[in-house]
Amino acid sequence: MLDLETDFKLKLDPVYFSIHMLGITPDPWQEKVLRSQGRRLILLCCRQSGKSLMSGILSLHKALYKPGSLILILSPTLRQSSELFKTINDLVERVSPRPVKIEDNRLSFTFANKSRIVSLPSREGTIRGYSQPDAIICDEASRIDDSVYFAARPMVSTNNGAILLLSTPNGKTGFFWSTYTGKDKIWEKVKIGVKDCPRISAKFLAEEKLAMTEDMFKQEYEVQFIELEGEVLDLTSLDEAFTTDFDLFPGEDLL
Repeated sequence: MLDLETDFKLKLDPVYFSIHMLGITPDPWQEKVLRSQGRRLILLCCRQSGKSLMSGILSLHKALYKPGSLILILSPTLRQSSELFKTINDLVERVSPRPVKIEDNRLSFTFANKSRIVSLPSREGTIRGYSQPDAIICDEASRIDDSVYFAARPMVSTNNGAILLLSTPNGKTGFFWSTYTGKDKIWEKVKIGVKDCPRISAKFLAEEKLAMTEDMFKQEYEVQFIELEGEVLDLTSLDEAFTTDFDLFPGEDLL
């Protein structure tokens, strides 16, 4: 049983929660994001920066310490939604005492305090019907269709819910690019390049430079918005083309 002082610190500080409850010490940039009070936050992240783990920690902390909250996490594909939801479930396993789930589906669960975390692939049909989420987190936002993003935004119109966009770049197009490069001061912007990720070694980066084109390396690791030539079908579109398992929740239609 947690004493009142520890419980108060866990509730007040997501970084303290990550370290002392989950056993995960955040990188400096992750500490900044976890403690941010901004309602509009956009993260330009390199590959393997830990952005999905960080979004999972944020989601779990809010769900545990704000009863009745709804957190929606949008991912480009069903496969990515499943992986992110597994990450969140793995984090739940670290919490002691273990929070009780009163509902547990393939891509969502509800705690006994009535908080829900829902991880969905980015199809407009999957998000219609949800209202007033406390947070919308768009993981790999540059691969999410504009139509889905702009269908999600009105959900927070009456409750001032937070919107968090995080992604590697994906060319100079789409809402993620226009938001990050735009002049709207409502957005807090954070840039996380490879130099901010101590787990990525210089040796590995040297190998990547040899394996990739210069433009691809600049996009994936130096987080530059590059107009990549010769792309007929991106990986997200290819993944969606071969996704056939759409039966996420009984009675819900993705299309």
